[in-house]
Amino acid sequence: MVDPNRENSEQFVDIILDSIADGVFTVDKNWKVTSFNSAAERITGIAKKEAIGRNCRDIFHANICTQNCALRRSISTGNEIIDQKIDIIDSEGQKIPVSISTAVLRNKEGEVIGGVETFRDLSYIEELKKEIKANYTFEDIISKNKKILDIFDILPDIAESDSTVLIEGKSGTGKELFARAIHNLSHRKLGPFVAVNSSALPESLLESELFGYVKGAFTNAVKDKPGRFALAKGGTMLLDEIGDMPKALQVKLLRVLQEKEYEPLGSVASQKADVRIIASTNKNILQQVQSGDFREDLYYRLNVIKIVLPELKERREDIPMLVEHFVDKMSVRMGKDIREISDDVMDFFMRYDFPGNVRELENIIEHSIILCRDGVITKEQLPSELVEGIASVDRSSLPLKDSLKETEKQMIIKNLTRFNGSRVKTAQALKMTKVTLWRKMKEYDLL
Repeated sequence: MVDPNRENSEQFVDIILDSIADGVFTVDKNWKVTSFNSAAERITGIAKKEAIGRNCRDIFHANICTQNCALRRSISTGNEIIDQKIDIIDSEGQKIPVSISTAVLRNKEGEVIGGVETFRDLSYIEELKKEIKANYTFEDIISKNKKILDIFDILPDIAESDSTVLIEGKSGTGKELFARAIHNLSHRKLGPFVAVNSSALPESLLESELFGYVKGAFTNAVKDKPGRFALAKGGTMLLDEIGDMPKALQVKLLRVLQEKEYEPLGSVASQKADVRIIASTNKNILQQVQSGDFREDLYYRLNVIKIVLPELKERREDIPMLVEHFVDKMSVRMGKDIREISDDVMDFFMRYDFPGNVRELENIIEHSIILCRDGVITKEQLPSELVEGIASVDRSSLPLKDSLKETEKQMIIKNLTRFNGSRVKTAQALKMTKVTLWRKMKEYDLL
């Protein structure tokens, strides 16, 4: 005989579960699904009657199902897992990003009888992130800083000409990335991009490296060797750290810029320099001119177009996007599933001055990913010399991270316009409830 009270109680539980916007399912100790709410049906595309009794792994095909299952960890340790980001596969084979939380189910006697997992569809948030990246990415450069965005605006115009460009910025600010972007946008993009560090070689070697030499030019010169100018023919040459170039070589470089030709060491015949020159430096060249360390005539030849790159501490709003970019890139390269950065580490990043700029941030992320084992980067994985700084972070003074909110606001406005103000259609397009849409419209003063 069926207990009517128990039957009513189960129906009441189903009603509650179906009223929840997040997906919810439970499993027994054999990993068989015992409940599956309406939101779980909507997110996965799998009907409740098809899910009940099946192994949860056969339903979700998540990227952690075979190893490191969150629900299994909760059941085995008794600890809850909150907001772990994973990907699942829906009924049509599409990858769905979700945030999951897991906990243990116990009976009245306290015995473990299974587990419960809730999951929230993050597709909308991921689309917002993609839109942010699309708006703030140029070639391989990511930024929403006004100074950098202003440079983005003029880069295509700079690339169209063959004029010399001088890029100034501290070490690690991305000077070579901007030089490559100019090359890739120019009519020379099919030609080579050749970079030479003016401070990496002594004067005698740097001259032969730039201009090459002919057989017999000096001892051991047993055959002709083309220099970087010859190798860059038809393309672009980046003269990095131009401020460290010796005075004698500055004179020869001036001739290249003026006459568009040069002479290899030991040669009496000139060669044409069919190359666009971009120079970069971490020094203030004008100050070097005033101190007599750099030729004034060469400076003005190089300074046809000047780009000055800000330090990372001057563009802190870019740090979250750069962190995400480096984590994504290096996780794939190293075959690791890094899901997030802990709050104290991100707060530290937002306050740290990064004397090595973007390159230092990239190196820190790489170091942390190598040491990370559980998918969350914490202060324990940071380089030891940085860990002490985390304790001094003043969390109350962190700048607001409002890029997602601004993009969300614009997407709501765009869809309201698209559907002539219909909140129902707008909510459906944005995959949110009408109540959530109303709340966000109120938050953004759109009512």
